[in-house]
Amino acid sequence: MHFLNVNFLAIAAAAMTAWVFGAIYYGVLGKAWMAALGETPESLKAKNAGKSGFAKAMPFVLSFIAEIIMAYVLYGLLIHINMFTMRAGIISGAICWLGFVLTTVAVNNAYPGRKTALTVIDAGHWLGVLAIMGAMLGWIGPA
Repeated sequence: MHFLNVNFLAIAAAAMTAWVFGAIYYGVLGKAWMAALGETPESLKAKNAGKSGFAKAMPFVLSFIAEIIMAYVLYGLLIHINMFTMRAGIISGAICWLGFVLTTVAVNNAYPGRKTALTVIDAGHWLGVLAIMGAMLGWIGPA
């Protein structure tokens, strides 16, 4: 991928849209997600009580940085297959999710014996993220 021809606006828009989706998604499924983790709002507050504001913000910052990287890589994939359409973006995002994200989340949750619901909720989030990124990148197109 040529760095001079990258549409960084498309990548930023895809990452931001996906990040907002994640906020809404976990806002709706937050209680189910906490239950799948075996946590309560009170237990999570207690775990975060001694953390600085910076430490509390870091997961959100890390999520956004990860989504920028994901959008950049998905953009590169769309460049390589030379198919910038919303459909191609969504399909490419879903294929990446199936091959790399779902498998990783499932394995990472299986070893410590986490509930299947946690895998379903987290993997569902990443499917939405990659589909939204793919749609945005395919719609906006290359530079």
